[in-house]
Amino acid sequence: MGSSLSAASAGLVPAYTLPFVGVELGDTAIAIIGSVVIVLLILLSGFFSSSEIAMFSLANHRIEALVEEGQRGANVVAQLKEDPHRLLVTILVGNNLVNIAMSSIATGLLGYYLGPNNQGLAVAISTFGITALVLLFGESAPKSYAVENTESWALRIARPLKTAEYVLLPLIVVFDYLTRLVNKVTGGRSAIETSYVTRTEIQDMIKTGEREGVIEEDEREMLQRIFRFNNTIAKEVMTPRLDMDAISKDADIEEAIQQCIHGGHARLPVYEGSLDNIIGVVHIRDLVRDLNYGENGGELELADLIQPTLHVPESKNADDLMAEMRENRMHMVIVIDEFGTTEGLVTMEDMIEEIVGEILEGEEEEPIEQVSDDEVLVKGEVNIEEVNEFLGIELPEGEEFETIAGFIFNRSGRLVEEGEVMEFGRVRITVEKVENTRIMKARLTLLDDDERGDVEEDVDVDPGEVPTE
Repeated sequence: MGSSLSAASAGLVPAYTLPFVGVELGDTAIAIIGSVVIVLLILLSGFFSSSEIAMFSLANHRIEALVEEGQRGANVVAQLKEDPHRLLVTILVGNNLVNIAMSSIATGLLGYYLGPNNQGLAVAISTFGITALVLLFGESAPKSYAVENTESWALRIARPLKTAEYVLLPLIVVFDYLTRLVNKVTGGRSAIETSYVTRTEIQDMIKTGEREGVIEEDEREMLQRIFRFNNTIAKEVMTPRLDMDAISKDADIEEAIQQCIHGGHARLPVYEGSLDNIIGVVHIRDLVRDLNYGENGGELELADLIQPTLHVPESKNADDLMAEMRENRMHMVIVIDEFGTTEGLVTMEDMIEEIVGEILEGEEEEPIEQVSDDEVLVKGEVNIEEVNEFLGIELPEGEEFETIAGFIFNRSGRLVEEGEVMEFGRVRITVEKVENTRIMKARLTLLDDDERGDVEEDVDVDPGEVPTE
């Protein structure tokens, strides 16, 4: 009887005694506590994983806007993003600590229940089991949620993340220092410290915005012109010399007024001797005012009304030129080549048209006229880049030409006549209108594979500068 009681009492001995505290736990209590701790650690893993996505997906300009709006937690987000390297170290240290702790606890629990002879099995089960749980509940699901709710989630987790930074401060300081040291030794730079939005990324965002209906087509075109404007030079914007209207310094005021009216111009460049010696600009307002209301009874000559203008090289950046024209309050400047010869002129209207598109007057035709889905009529002066963008093609640009007329001349290697046809890739080009030696208009048709001709002429352009077909 006594031996039976001893055996029974031996079976009721608590399975584990907590160190330092001295509390004795049974098998059931150990299982419950272990499971609860693992669940909490999984939640913490998800917290750190989602924090990384939310914090680094939130753009700096949006954070500034949230701070200005007074959104709760925005100031803390801004503080954390001030040092993105330290923020990343905080998240990674926290995430790795909870994942390691989770794996260790799971291995210990299984080892306890499976016994000392099955430790290998315990390690295998805990490794695969915890990995599956972490992937699902600690990585995939939390990160997906953070992607869908970046802004709101970043505001909600900012304060807890700041608290975690204080709690883990010793480890964070050590790993932050070591990481920076490694980057310094290897010569690398942290991408998060040098990250910025590139022009290409912004242009991609504009296209995405149009696809999603956030940006209208005309808005997208204007934004793209603004980006293109920064890479435009005066030669691409100017009215060429052949199309310039100018008047001699020796002409009288009435003649100048008639030329302004006939050409539809508010201003005229004035030359002395030849177009290569332009000395300034006259405004029709001054001409009419002097003719009708002049105090000197019409004794003033054209030379007395000339206003100064700028002479700029054809390679002058259009963005810089526009700023210079605004600074000097000039609406017309003269473009010259490397020898000082007049190449053309640029007006403020030309600059504005590069951004907002062609400003047509009266019966003026569109520079690119859509005939059908696969066919357009293009003025010879239209830039190749505009044609490529309009049709979605890749006609090359060379150093000696930027327009569709220049491309045709370069491809043919001679003067062309109306009706001549040539092909480049899947594009057939028909010369529609020629005045003297100038190509005024061309028809571009997109071809199917079976419509392409057998004869292809070579393009007289440096192969290193022009993409091959």
